[in-house]
This record gives sequence, C-alpha cells and structure tokens, in this order.
Amino acid sequence: MKKPERVLPAVLVVGELNVDIVLSGMASPPVLGSEVLAREMRMVLGSASAIFANGIARLGHPVGFVGKTGDDDFGRFCRDELRNAGISTGHLLLSSRPTGATIVLSTHSDRALVTHLGAIADLGYGDLPANLFDGFRHLHLTSYFLQERLRPDFPRLIREARTAGLTVSFDPNSDPSQDWSPEIWEVMRSADIVFVNEQEAQALTGMSNTPEALSMLSERTACAVVKQGREGATAMRGAERIHLEAFSVNAVDTTGAGDSFAAGFVHGMLTKRPLRDCLLLANATGALSATAIGGTAAQPDRETLAAFLSSHEASVAEHS
Repeated sequence: MKKPERVLPAVLVVGELNVDIVLSGMASPPVLGSEVLAREMRMVLGSASAIFANGIARLGHPVGFVGKTGDDDFGRFCRDELRNAGISTGHLLLSSRPTGATIVLSTHSDRALVTHLGAIADLGYGDLPANLFDGFRHLHLTSYFLQERLRPDFPRLIREARTAGLTVSFDPNSDPSQDWSPEIWEVMRSADIVFVNEQEAQALTGMSNTPEALSMLSERTACAVVKQGREGATAMRGAERIHLEAFSVNAVDTTGAGDSFAAGFVHGMLTKRPLRDCLLLANATGALSATAIGGTAAQPDRETLAAFLSSHEASVAEHS
C-alpha cells in the first residue's frame, strides 16, 4: 500500500506584490544616453515575497499571501499567477495606487532593477486580518525598505507571529537609499532566520568582508545565512558554521534566485532537517531557479529537487 503523502507545514507570506518586466540577453549593461538591444522581453510574476511564496508552494507547502495590488491589468496578472500556483489569495487587497512594477535589466553575469512601488508601499498593519496567523506554522517577511507603511510594524508583526507559535524568516533585501536605518536590527534579532547577500551583510554590519560580517550577524541573530552567488552560501547558528559551494548550472537569469534559495532553506527547516541539509536544499533550489527567465519559471518541485541532488551525488537526510 502506498504511504500517504505527508501534509507539510503551512507558510504565510505578508509582503509586496508586483510584476517583473524582464529584458534579457543584452550584450552589455545599458548606459544613460545610449541604447542597447535585448533579445527577449517577458512579463512574469515579480517581488521577493511572491517568488518566495511560489517557490515554497512548489515544494509542497500550503501558502497564504497577504498583500496589495492596484485594480489594473498588472494586479490581475499577479493574482492569477498566485492562484495558478495554488496560493491562497483570500487576503489580497486593492489599492487606489497602481500595481508595483520592476524593470529587470539582465545580462549573462548580472542584473539591474528599476522599481515603481505603487501599491507595494500602501500595505499597512491596519490592513491585516484579525485571524492572520490561524492555520500557519511559519511567517516569511522580506523587502523591508520597500514596504513603507508596513515597515514600522515589522517588529510587532514578528512578535505576534511568535506568540501564535509561528517561526519567522526575514530577508531585508537591499535598501535603495543605502541608509540601512538601525531600526532594522530589532527585526533581525526577532526572526528565527535572516537571509542576506554579501553586499547586504557588509552594509548592515559595516564590515569590509563576509566572514567578519557573518560573525557579527551570528552574534545578533538566531541563524544568519549569507548568499554568496557563485561562491555558494554560508550559514551560522550559534557555534555551528557551515559553508557549501554553489551548484554549477547553465544560469539564464538570476532574478529571484535568492528568494528561491530562501524557500529551499525554509522548506528544510520546516521538515526538521539539519542545518547542512537546509543549506544544501537552498543552494539547489536557488541554482535551479536561475535556469529560466523570471523568478518562478524554473522553481523545482520536490521530485525535481530530489533528482537534481541525486544527479549531483548530494544527499539530504529524510525526516518523516
């Protein structure tokens, strides 16, 4: 008799929602005053929050999303994409502002983003339902600096989630102003996992290199994870420090790869895997997501992820 599939813990995402208009295949980055050609243009589901939500839903977790869009074509596109991924959209709200949009300028080796916030900046604590945490085991928050109305209430939201029994992950993403206000540390201290890339780690800590930045982060957070691109990733939880090299794939577009990485890590944590295996799952999920244009097109399901790890002779401890 076939063993019934285990129901995985449900994940709540409260955050921003926008479309990504991806221009890819440029021979060189654009320069003001000049013109370059892109081989491809696609409109895809964007935002760090939605890419994470889509990624962890692909890995089998029930997901609920709370956010705002405009009452426009971009907003309807985002809502349809979330529903098609099986993500609950019952708490998506409408804003009088237009749906946010990001222009992604992607070369083979790097990318640049230009974002219009629109409804992203309009979600506030007062918009959240009273039964927000019912039925969920984990809360993911990201894009701290883009969510202007919600930002002051991030600490309150995390405290309430933890009181309700949820674990919390937080990925601040970059600060467009480069001010890196010190208030963010209250959020980072409260979360169970903090994800940053190398540039963000150094900007947050004031350190000039990743090892020193990670050491400071680990002193101030329960678990710090630094995404290092082609160099892999490093996680530190208490005295436990693990670095894993990146997987080699044919990367087409790195948009949202860090959010897919976070989805893989949180999936590992929620299925009670050791820190090393969480990092391994994260590296694999992030690598696979970069093999197609847009943040969600190549996100793996559990079977694809297992086959990828098997083909690379990597193993992940199983916990039923």
